[in-house]
Amino acid sequence: MEFIKQYFQEVNHICQRLDYKIVEKMINLIAETKERKGRLFILGVGGSAANASHAVNDFRKLVNIEAYTPTDNISELTARANDEGWNHIFDGWLRISQLSSRDLILVFSVGGGNVEKNVSVNLITALQYAKKIGAKIIGITGRDGGFTAQIADACLIVPTVNPDHVTPHTEGFQSIIEHLIVSHPKLKSSPTKWESLK
Repeated sequence: MEFIKQYFQEVNHICQRLDYKIVEKMINLIAETKERKGRLFILGVGGSAANASHAVNDFRKLVNIEAYTPTDNISELTARANDEGWNHIFDGWLRISQLSSRDLILVFSVGGGNVEKNVSVNLITALQYAKKIGAKIIGITGRDGGFTAQIADACLIVPTVNPDHVTPHTEGFQSIIEHLIVSHPKLKSSPTKWESLK
């Protein structure tokens, strides 16, 4: 029981320390992308890839914005990993998708990518390509935000309240923040099913 209580206390502390202004900036960047008929590309690996897939559904269905994640196509993902190397699974996919300056990248990542530690280099190469093209970048990360925080136009860093729970809290809050964003009156265009039932 003590662990359960502690974990939820940590969740509460994170909620109190989140930077709402960054969340608002992310919402505005998504709204601007939708207005100019740009697309939203969501990148993540591991648990963050699962969050990316869920988010694509929410953004398409509730926000009515064209959204994709490369990790939804396991055949292409593994072909690129096999033929071009794991570090280029995303930037190659973005090239074929004809990423443009009208588009927006959303990164879900615990560490945000780190070249020196050779972690999530696939995100780094994708973000470098996006910056070169002129696409905007937003992210939801943990720890210090890594490369994503350095290069993004807006990056929400989930505060570390317990170093032993950085991954579960970051990935959990990716989902919470994503649901906040698609529910925001500035973006939400379609009702959710249960809320629409009388």
